[in-house]
Formats: sequence, structure tokens, C-alpha cells
Amino acid sequence: MPVKLLMGNEALGLGAIHAGVNFVSGYPGTPSTEVLETVAKNNDGSIHVEWSTNEKAALEAAAGASYAGARSLVTMKQVGLNVASDPLMTLAYIGVEGGLVLVVADDPGPISSQTEQDTRNFAQFAKVPVLDPSSPGEAYGMIQDAFEISERHHCPVIVRPTTRVSHACGTVKTRGGTSDCEPDGGFEHPEISDTDEYWNTARPVPGGFVKDTQRWVVFPRTSYLNHLKVEERRPVLAAEFDSYQANRIELSNPGDAKATQAYADALHKLRASDASATFPYGLVCGGISYQYALEACEMLGCALPVFKVSTPYPFPEGLACDFLDAVSDVLVVEELDPVIERELFFLCGQHGLQHGIHGKLDGTFSAAGEQSTEAVVAALTQLGIASEDAAPVPPKRPEPPELPVRPPVLCAGCPHRGSFYAVKKATKGRKAVYCGDIGCYTLGNAQPLDMVDTCLCMGADITVAQGIETVDPDAVCFSFIGDSTFFASGITGIINAVYNHHDIIVCVLDNSTTAMTGHQPHPGTGRTMMGVDGAAMSIPAIVEAIGVTSCTTVDALDLDAACAAVSDALGQSGVRVIIFKSPCIAVSKPQHPPVTIDTDVCTGCHSCIREIGCPAIVERVGQVAIDEGQCYGCELCVQVCPMDAIVGGGDDG
Repeated sequence: MPVKLLMGNEALGLGAIHAGVNFVSGYPGTPSTEVLETVAKNNDGSIHVEWSTNEKAALEAAAGASYAGARSLVTMKQVGLNVASDPLMTLAYIGVEGGLVLVVADDPGPISSQTEQDTRNFAQFAKVPVLDPSSPGEAYGMIQDAFEISERHHCPVIVRPTTRVSHACGTVKTRGGTSDCEPDGGFEHPEISDTDEYWNTARPVPGGFVKDTQRWVVFPRTSYLNHLKVEERRPVLAAEFDSYQANRIELSNPGDAKATQAYADALHKLRASDASATFPYGLVCGGISYQYALEACEMLGCALPVFKVSTPYPFPEGLACDFLDAVSDVLVVEELDPVIERELFFLCGQHGLQHGIHGKLDGTFSAAGEQSTEAVVAALTQLGIASEDAAPVPPKRPEPPELPVRPPVLCAGCPHRGSFYAVKKATKGRKAVYCGDIGCYTLGNAQPLDMVDTCLCMGADITVAQGIETVDPDAVCFSFIGDSTFFASGITGIINAVYNHHDIIVCVLDNSTTAMTGHQPHPGTGRTMMGVDGAAMSIPAIVEAIGVTSCTTVDALDLDAACAAVSDALGQSGVRVIIFKSPCIAVSKPQHPPVTIDTDVCTGCHSCIREIGCPAIVERVGQVAIDEGQCYGCELCVQVCPMDAIVGGGDDG
């Protein structure tokens, strides 16, 4: 069997291919993006792969494919699940035919998200099973298991990696196995190589859609009956998960595998024999926190019983009771919310068990942010589970130099800088509110631009501006939205604005890509993930069809023309759209060489730095200079300099 070094998202994508996935859809969002891209990269043409306009569209399309018998995968990040929640809640009732799996990547920290929401809670709310992998190898196996669970119980299944699983790399045994944690022999086809045609011919062939209105059409009576079935499914799944190989009881830091198995066998027998608890403390953990807990025990040299929970919903109650019978107190290690911790409290109350349960609810661990090995070490020593003397003493190292502050900033040459500056310059002296959105352009909030007053969620720039304008009519309200986000969730906001006669200016920052998540295509680029090129959808044509009567397209890096377009829009009323069009520097070649500064003309006024804040404009020995390694030659600074001291790279003089 091949052993690969894979990133967690690559393992999920490859696992889906090896599970025989037929249809893959999603919307890019860190930390989930590479799952779909892995499938696309390894697609021989037999799998349909698409970036959908948003997560709702992605799940609905995958549901249709599942209705017709296809194994279907949908990818998104945790906040994207909010967008997809409408179809998900109903799919839990209606059910599926072909396996339907959602990879929803959570982002503790948060590192690149608006919130730290925990998808395990959403799974409980939607009443769908959720699997929580602890490593790339386990992710590879779990996504295959997820398809089987989905088809066996005719329900969608969520696989919930967190950032450190999605973006960590690990060795993965590929080809039909269930987990890198399973002993040898768990692989159905170990002799198959990566390039063997077996994996193409063995992919399940969907049988096609079979009409059945009693099954596929939602009516109140049908929903009532299906709700009963959903509730009946939970204990069946919980019992099944008691014996699921990724849920297990083991000994941390055992020394050898035989000791672990013997220890697990002893724990399983404890409940049947009604033996009194013999271990003062045990660890309960899931996801990446399992790895942190094992590492902490190894660092402290302590051996503790560990209950690894890989299916937080439905919770493996039988296995949990086995574990609780074997310990007196419990330390729960998880991120983000106390999901496992609450389940243990519930079981203790239900069965009259007297256990001390420590975790997030009693403040042993922080309620926010990522979990870490260091936090587990601190908790183990704080509770007296491990001796402070055993805590690792970090080696003495020289104090590192103080690092410079590096706030996030728009790239040098980014056309969004020109768009923001043109609006700022044209609205000088006026009461204006600038409503931002999710993407690179959120960085427009930084000084010296300071052009993002609100940022809620994707597409909300347009609708939030409508609310502010209604209540504060003296303010001119701008909304800033990217071209990809326009297609994802901006169109409905513009329809709402036109229909309800709002007075706002919508600025579409069109850089011809989905820049924030890795430059994925979208309807405005015309290229699909299947490699098909078609006509790019026209944003001007769309807004004009909606009923917008004022729509102007301007080069974001032509300052005079951009300012004129904004000034013209300020003189009008109703819904006005300005499309600032200029490609992202990551998807286009520089049009000009780096600019230079004529030191004989430069007065050191620092207007270039003070006005636009481009990182390629620096100060050296008290004099303004150009960092040629960063300068993209956009020449915005040439247009800003009041002394004409900055010379464009394409100028003769």
C-alpha cells in the first residue's frame, strides 16, 4: 500500500476519490479550499468538480446528484455552513440516496474567519452525524467511512477537520483503508497502485433519479413523519459509534502497543464486572486535541487512560460509560466549545455518576482560541494529575530581538488601494459611511486608507449600507464588494436595494479572481474547475438587468478617471454601481517596471506614504525610497505625488 506525505486537505480529497465520489462542489474558504482543489488536480474527467456560486448552491447541487444515486461531496469553511444551513436542515429530514458528505473546516483562533463557531454544535442542531479527525491519515479514512455511513442511514454526514488537521502534513497509508491508526490488514486492496485503472472502473455508477414524491417532496405531514425517523436514527448511530474503530479507550504513553490493547480490554471489562473506579483521572479528547493530549502526557512522563471521541454526534454513550466507570475524575481536552464536556455531564446526571469533570466550563481551559500542548501540560499540573517537577523545562536560549510590528496590508500594486483612495478623495468633506465585506479588501480598514467602517459577512456590505442609509439619510453610503463575492451573495442585495428604492453607491472591486482564498475561478472569469472555458458573466449586464440605471466601469489604477466616476455617482440618487476593474497582481504580469524617485525634485513631504500606504514605498535614512523588490509598477503613487517626484517606470524622463 502506498504511503504518502499529505496535507490534511489533500488526504480528504484523495480519500473522497478513493471512496468513489462522483460529484464535488463547494465554495472556497480557508481552511477548506484545498480539498476540492485536490480532487480537481487528480480528476481524470470522470468526476464532476465545480466551484459553486456559494455554499447553498453547492449543497443543493450535490443533493440533486445524491438523489440520482451519486456519491457527492461538498466543501466549505465553518461560516459557509451558515449559508448552506437552509438545505442542510431539510436534507436531514428528507435524506439522501447516494452518500452525501460535507467537509466543513473549522477555524479555531480564528486565523482567517469572522467567528470561531463550532460545527459540532451545528451537527447536533441539524441532527446529522459528525466525524472529527485527529490527523491527516485519519481524515483520509474517515471521509471514506462517512460515505458508507451516509448511504447506510440515508442521511448527510459532516466531516469536521480543524485548521491544524486541514493544513498539517502527515504520512498517510492510501487505498481503501479506514485509518492510519488501524493495524495492518485494514486495507481492502493493498496491492492496487496509484495509477491502477481499478479506481476508475470501480467508481459506483449512479442509477439515476427515481421519482418518489413521498420521499423527495417536502410536505408538513412528511416532515412530521421524517422527524420521528430522525430521532429514531440517533440512538442507532450512537450504538454503532460505540464500536467505531476511531472511538477508543487507550493508555497515553503506554510504551508499547500490546500494553495499550491490554489496557483497553481491561477498561471494557470494568463496567460488566461493576468494579469500582481504579484510576483517579482520565483524559477525554477529540480531533487535534487528542494529539495535544498525547504529546503533553509524553512530555510529563505520565500514563493516563484516554477516551478518544471521533464522533461527537451522535455521542458514543456506551463507550463513554465504560470509561467513566473506570475513572474518578475527567479532564476534557477539546476545541472550540465544550461539546464533549456537556455530553459527559449529561451522562453523569442520567446515570447518577459522581465525577469531577474539568475543562472549559470550570475555566481549566480557555473558552476561546486554539488548544495547545502547553495548555494541556498546564492543566495537568494545575489539577495535580502530573507533578510540576515533571513539567518540561525549556532550554535556555538567548533572548530573540524584538520583531517589528507587521500589520496586514494590501499588497504593493493591489488595485483595491486605488479604488479606496479614489472614493476617499472624491468624498473628502462629505459625511460618508463605507461598508466593507469579506475578502482582501477588508484590509482597506488599515491606516492610512481607513475605508472600512463595517464588515459583517459576505454580501452584507450592500444590505448593511441600505439600513444605515434609511436611518441616517444625511450620510452617503458606499458598499465595497469583490467580484467573486458579488456572484456569491451580492446580487440579492442589489435586487433588494433596487426594489426598495434605496440610495446607495455599490463599488464592485473586480480583480478577476477569488484572491483571498487562492485565486479560484468564478462566474466572472468564465473558466470552470472542469477546465472548460466559456463566456465570462458580465457584471454590468447583470446589474442593468436588475434595474440599476447608473453603472460605470473604470480602471481602478487611473486615479483621475476613478475620482470622476465617484464624483459623478455622488451627483445622482438611487442605486449606483461603480465597477473598479483591474486584475489582481497575482494573476497578471506587471504592465510597467518599478517606479523611481527623482531625489532632486522630492521635498520629503511624505504624501505618498501618508496618503496610500503602499508597502513598496519606504523610508531610508530619512528619505523616501522605492523598494524595487516589492514595487509592481502600478504607478498609483506617481499620480498621488504633489511634486511629480515619482517617475513611472515606463516614462522616458
